[in-house]
Amino acid sequence: MSNTAEDVGPVAFLFLTFPGERADPQVIDTFRDVVAQGVVTILDLVFISKGADGTLRQVEVDEDLDSIGLAALSLEAKALISDEDLEVVRESLEPGTSAVAIVYEQTWARKVAAASRQAGGEVALHVHIPREVVEAAIAAAV
Repeated sequence: MSNTAEDVGPVAFLFLTFPGERADPQVIDTFRDVVAQGVVTILDLVFISKGADGTLRQVEVDEDLDSIGLAALSLEAKALISDEDLEVVRESLEPGTSAVAIVYEQTWARKVAAASRQAGGEVALHVHIPREVVEAAIAAAV
């Protein structure tokens, strides 16, 4: 992770859901690989599960991540996920499911963002296009 906010590329919030009360190991291994490749840097992470009886469990990044299947994602937390963000996650979970909320830097864009700032500009817009919209556009173009 960079030492100053000026060195950081675009930052995004990702919310992954899983059936059951643990993160899926294959998904976490894939995310770990992307981190190892330098494509993204995890800045913060919170795991939330909702038991079949509706009981909520929340695990912060500085707690035991092994018990929920997230030990492979080692990181230095920055406490960037707000309680308001987590409330959205809590409210959306169905009983018997879990989610991991991740704030990550798009490390691949760090140099591009820095060059833009050095030239007097900035990353002015960073928009996620939903998968359904991309699929519809590709289907329409064929």
